[in-house]
Amino acid sequence: MTDGVEHVDSLRSRFLGVLRCRRSHLLVPLTVEPAKRVDRPLYQDANPPKFSEAMDCCPRENISNFKDLLIEENLYLITEEGEQGRLPVLILSMKDDSRQKRPCVVFLHSTHKCKEWLRPLLEAYASRGYITVAVDSRYHGERAHSLTTYRDALIASWKKGDSMPFIFDTAWDLIKLADYLTQREDVDCSRIGITGESLGGMHAWFAAFADVRYSVVIPIIGVQGFGWAIENDMWQGRVDSIKPVFEEARINLGKSAIDREVVEKVWDRIAPGLASDFDSPNTIPAIALRPLLILNGEVDPRCPIAGLKGPESRARDAYGKALCPENFQLKAQPGIGHQMTPWMVKEASDWFDKFLKQ
Repeated sequence: MTDGVEHVDSLRSRFLGVLRCRRSHLLVPLTVEPAKRVDRPLYQDANPPKFSEAMDCCPRENISNFKDLLIEENLYLITEEGEQGRLPVLILSMKDDSRQKRPCVVFLHSTHKCKEWLRPLLEAYASRGYITVAVDSRYHGERAHSLTTYRDALIASWKKGDSMPFIFDTAWDLIKLADYLTQREDVDCSRIGITGESLGGMHAWFAAFADVRYSVVIPIIGVQGFGWAIENDMWQGRVDSIKPVFEEARINLGKSAIDREVVEKVWDRIAPGLASDFDSPNTIPAIALRPLLILNGEVDPRCPIAGLKGPESRARDAYGKALCPENFQLKAQPGIGHQMTPWMVKEASDWFDKFLKQ
């Protein structure tokens, strides 16, 4: 078991080294600044949805004067120098005169959404006694200026290699968020959960791998085998979700079509190690012993279930050796593609209640 712990510690240390290597000149002490509520959030979808059935179905307590008891906080965490080092944070909780520390859950949005999109989940969990937190990921929400901000950042990362807008830079922000949350007097720092949908699921996965202070972890339609997808020619679903950067790389590499070489080179450039050392077969088992629930669609083209067999097997082995096999589950909903469903929201809610309210 010691060798396993040493391997995980080494892997985590190398990942943190990657996060630091492109921001060594940007490091600053963590500071907090006040912010105002965002009444007109920016979505980078041409026709953004206005309602989520899945989130609206989240279990909640029926509190007659809920709005009067709800506390909303808006703030910025300064995680590094520069515009993108300003992390917008939304926190909802219920008034509580007991001064007892409470469990906390961090919620992370999908591509082109923002923290305000997650408000139904924040309110539902807050009604049940949680302190709830949402942030804008890099180049989203308050950190975006147009419908193409995220796309432009991905292309710039490919061209310049000086940032990691796909997953890794937001993982850095989430480490800094953990620094902040563990300093709050109302948060039980031993009971901080993290979850997210799609891109947010990937953020939850990597934040939990990087930082053990996230004690309960639920990536929703966010875990995949990046290396497996390349080896098995199953990368198209994920590539199509952020295709402009791959098209740019194809042109730069003189290719007539996007192929596995293009895909591999893009991942190595914008998220070094994503398809190799830091891929799911290595980083998902590294979350053990902490409770981990992976929720997926059975026919998800972006997170093919066949590509999860390796990380699932290794995770079960890690949790089994740690004598807590009940702390790990992977559940795939039949007939569902890349979609967060009411069933997934309920499963996540039950998992958090089981492990954060003990």
